[in-house]
Amino acid sequence: MPAAVNSTCTPIQPALQVADADAVHWDDQCDVLVIGWGAAGACAALEARANGADVLVADRFTGGGASAKSGGVVYAGGGTRQQTAAGFADTPEAMFTYLRHETQGVVTDATLRRFCQDSVANLAWLEGHGVPYAHSMPPGGKTSYPSDGHFLYYSGNELVPSHRNELPPAPRGHRTVGKGQCGAVLYSHLKAACLRNGVRPKLQAAARRLVIDPTGQVLGAELWCLPAGSAQAQLHARWATRAERLQNFAPRYCDKLRQRVHQLECDFARPQLVRARRGVVLSTGGFIFNRELISQHAPKFRRNFKVGATGCDGSGLRLGLSAGAVGDRLQRVSAWRFINPPLCWPKGIVVNTLGQRFVNEEVYGATLGQPLCEEQGGKAWLVLDARLRGQSIKQALFAGYWWFQSLPALLLMLRGVRKGQSIEQLAQVTGMRADVLRGSLLAYNAAARGDAEDAFGKSRDSRQVLDQGPFYACDISVGNPVFPLGALTLGGLKVDEASGAVVDDQGQPIPGLYAAGRTAIGIPSHLYVSGLSLADCVFSGRRAGRSLTTAGTRVEVEPSEQLI
Repeated sequence: MPAAVNSTCTPIQPALQVADADAVHWDDQCDVLVIGWGAAGACAALEARANGADVLVADRFTGGGASAKSGGVVYAGGGTRQQTAAGFADTPEAMFTYLRHETQGVVTDATLRRFCQDSVANLAWLEGHGVPYAHSMPPGGKTSYPSDGHFLYYSGNELVPSHRNELPPAPRGHRTVGKGQCGAVLYSHLKAACLRNGVRPKLQAAARRLVIDPTGQVLGAELWCLPAGSAQAQLHARWATRAERLQNFAPRYCDKLRQRVHQLECDFARPQLVRARRGVVLSTGGFIFNRELISQHAPKFRRNFKVGATGCDGSGLRLGLSAGAVGDRLQRVSAWRFINPPLCWPKGIVVNTLGQRFVNEEVYGATLGQPLCEEQGGKAWLVLDARLRGQSIKQALFAGYWWFQSLPALLLMLRGVRKGQSIEQLAQVTGMRADVLRGSLLAYNAAARGDAEDAFGKSRDSRQVLDQGPFYACDISVGNPVFPLGALTLGGLKVDEASGAVVDDQGQPIPGLYAAGRTAIGIPSHLYVSGLSLADCVFSGRRAGRSLTTAGTRVEVEPSEQLI
């Protein structure tokens, strides 16, 4: 599945088959080759190194990827030190029961239980490598991302009645201690730990094809490397860094920078063959920056704002496919439509182009964004009355939110908002059907007064009567540039649940090939919850590193639970 001619993606070539590994001139050798140095790659490298392996980690850029651009939230529970300090008695069973509802069988119960049971130890493992966590919680309840000074929060749907169970909810979003978006802090500690423990990095080195023998055993990879320290390498790093830094503000300009970066690679990178005596780990992230793959597998998400990094171009996926692997759930994309904060926004109603409610407004942003994009054509309105709009503006101005939370909210409510003195007038200016919109509002107000149950199970604290005109409709559609609707891919390569080995179309492991993080099917591959991807990077990364380097160890699972 090669990249298109004008693509900025890594051009993946068919696997190079060699008859005899010992007859090949290898430019470098190692026990374990990790391709992609984000959080998953770093965790795989650290685990393999801890088991005595000589580990080389290669990255198309200088490391970090989407992990370094993230909020640095790790979804952890079951009784972490931070939860206990905050006064919450969480258990692995409570965590499992909640996640089982969210993940909908994307992994087997045995694997999900293992993820939950290992959660406390995995967070402690991160702390052991220098990553700091704390227990202070944000005031005011639910938020999409806590303000500085607050590092433990409800990062999913734990407080939403329709997602709860008889076990008490607990906050499981563990934000790495730092200022601002803390993914860079998390990654800096993992990178430092890799270097401190003897992991060998090979940077500005893009893997373009795997090397296999006649039996299908993966022997290593061909890396296309820019000359270290050259003017071209320095320019490559500068342009790539600028593209990541400015993506949120000038995506078209950043696309041009990526084209320049790709051209430097085409003109100046040279191949090096690297032998991996024990195996290769693919951990290059998802494929949200690969327009061809998105168009092929998830065309409804082509207009979404890209959440990720330039390296999320599906190179790991395409490398695996070139060796006989199988992709799965490639159509699954997490679309993030957060309407919290302002904290009172979920008291409004979200309606489609007809004026019909289709979702519980208090749910997590990905739970709202999924039906918006997949079922409503990417178009929806958030309807407020004058009182709720005033409350929301006040919160956005004075509640201490992040600028990326308050500024878009203010712009949405003050510029381009549709206004009607009556419901009928609002329907007219938005193109909604007046009878449908009025019916939605009447039913919602009845539930808000306590005269009926809410049709979508919204909790009483999130309901408020909307009856004070004028009425306002805020455009929360995917095409609104003022209020971008971000998305990232969830699908990847099928792997063996016990080891992380990549499997073929017969469900058999491909010898010497493993995958971790968003390159593989994992815990977040059905529906995203904040922190679940980074937590899975730790879980799946450590699993792959351990499997490659611990002879004779294998977690036993039932035959029906072998594959994900």
